[in-house]
Amino acid sequence: MDIYVVGGGDTAVEEAMYLTKFGRKVTIIHRRDQLRAAKSIQEKAQKNPKINFMWNTVITKLKGTGLLESMVIKNLKTNEEVEIHAPEEDGTFGVFGFIGFLPQSSIFEGAIAIEDGYIPTNEKMETNIPGVFAAGDIRVKDVRQVVTAAADGAIAAMMAEKYLEH
Repeated sequence: MDIYVVGGGDTAVEEAMYLTKFGRKVTIIHRRDQLRAAKSIQEKAQKNPKINFMWNTVITKLKGTGLLESMVIKNLKTNEEVEIHAPEEDGTFGVFGFIGFLPQSSIFEGAIAIEDGYIPTNEKMETNIPGVFAAGDIRVKDVRQVVTAAADGAIAAMMAEKYLEH
């Protein structure tokens, strides 16, 4: 399927390169006319034949019933809007946003340990408070992807169950 990645920083470009393993092509949509990613990462992406770029562009609307069927993009220089439809053979396409992440942990401040907005845990997803677990992108960790968040959630659920049994 076709894949679109929104963003222009290190994470967006690295994820776009990773996603080339799963799609026909990956298009990076960026609101500026150049990437903000490190030069070395930019060079790798620009050399990848499966990666395309849409500069000065934002997504204004996503459409579909159950599946993503189309999206409306807007060129910020010309104000022209274009609707991109899913290819007929797939019926859908992927859109991934990597436009920054601010952990929403302020609700836990003063109650649980927090480092730079993230919650530190051990490999069992235990926090500094017995019986309190954290999972996903709120955790202190190096990789923030859906697959790691799902794994964290599975581990946290199993460890919470064990905690409650004892």
